[in-house]
Amino acid sequence: MAAYVIGHVRVKDAHKWAEYRRRVPATFQAWDGELVMRGERAAVLAGEHDATDVVVLRFPNIQAAHGWHDSPEYQALIPLREEGADVMLISFEESAD
Repeated sequence: MAAYVIGHVRVKDAHKWAEYRRRVPATFQAWDGELVMRGERAAVLAGEHDATDVVVLRFPNIQAAHGWHDSPEYQALIPLREEGADVMLISFEESAD
């Protein structure tokens, strides 16, 4: 079943965040990952949410999603990510129903 990684982002340094965004796609392609969407928050319709941006990645399965995250190529970008933004990454597995 497909798996998704969703990132909730609060940008701290736009230049560093842009560099991270430029470099990260090459890290998920080897895992058959794809960028589903990137976007900026338009409105919070219910509850509280302080992220300004969101990213959604799709992988063929949860093992690929976690393999991408744990890969040396992606791990090498984490310091740049942390300098550029506060990011919460969450993995989800598509349910059958």
